Amino acid sequence: MGLTAGAIGQAVAVPADLVKGMADCVRQIVAREGWAGLWRGGGPAVQRAALVNLGELATYDQAKQLILSSGLTGGDNLAAHTASSVCSGFFASVVSVPADVVKTRMMSQDAAAPLYRSSVDCLVKSVRAEGVLALYKGFFPTWARLGPWQLVFWTSYEQMRKTTGMGGF
Repeated sequence: MGLTAGAIGQAVAVPADLVKGMADCVRQIVAREGWAGLWRGGGPAVQRAALVNLGELATYDQAKQLILSSGLTGGDNLAAHTASSVCSGFFASVVSVPADVVKTRMMSQDAAAPLYRSSVDCLVKSVRAEGVLALYKGFFPTWARLGPWQLVFWTSYEQMRKTTGMGGF
């Protein structure tokens, strides 16, 4: 479900991701490439968002189950939520950064003379030219963004659930 939610959300948001909210940029893209130009690079953006959501949601749930079954934190508490959040942020970064590299390269290429035919073509050409580690360019900034976000989100979410009587996630 996380994979699907991330994919649908990003499919709607691709124009905002591409232009970063600048009205003049929107007008220029539409004039040059038509309305479809606002979704240039949309496939890789959707793939990346799907992977982030898959990584964060599935990992949080699995990590929490393992942590609770280990008895390491003494129960479903802030320590369990914190440890699960750290795992979630790390794994979301691991699975999404390669897609983020591809997304960025696809979105920033010249539409008139594209370097890549598809996400797979971009991935293959990037690895051939720069090695596998090229797919992890930007890993630490991504983790620095996703890690704290996951921590704040999951610990807050769990506390709100408990406060409202819904129990843990």
